Amino acid sequence: MSTPSADVSVRIAWSDDAEAIAAIQARAWATSYAALVPAAGDLRQADFAQLWRDALSHPADARHRALVALERNRVVGFAITTPATDPDCDPVTDGELMEFTIDAEERGKGHGSRLLQAAVDTMVADRFTRSVTWLVADDDELRTFLTEAGWGPDSAYRTLDLDGSGSTQVRQVRLHTTLA
Repeated sequence: MSTPSADVSVRIAWSDDAEAIAAIQARAWATSYAALVPAAGDLRQADFAQLWRDALSHPADARHRALVALERNRVVGFAITTPATDPDCDPVTDGELMEFTIDAEERGKGHGSRLLQAAVDTMVADRFTRSVTWLVADDDELRTFLTEAGWGPDSAYRTLDLDGSGSTQVRQVRLHTTLA
């Protein structure tokens, strides 16, 4: 007798996924940036949904891909892969994990590992040989997850000006990995 298993998967995102991705992103940003930007806690799904619909319907490049992690038919996380955008990277051979978010309530269930593997497989299929990603410097949970998966710091860092005034800045560090 077999035991029941969870219905989980990862697939390319569809424009119909825009609302679900936007909801996850709004919740994640409200948590990640609440200490930096007081209004981050007020972000709404609607603030992101149209942007996601447009991006999913008309990607900027054939190698700009959005993936979603699913439990049954419910989106529980998303990842974006693109050619690397940093000036010290080669966009032909270097990919970028531009976004990687698992809904906070869904962490620890294997969705992140499946989504990360699918993102890496997607970048390999797009013929990238290396990948980079940026994360908030004090996001120890994501840094630990990625380093345990084989990503490592490469000493690059940057400071983002979140509101354009110079008063709300976030420091990010870059991780990289070789793609097999």
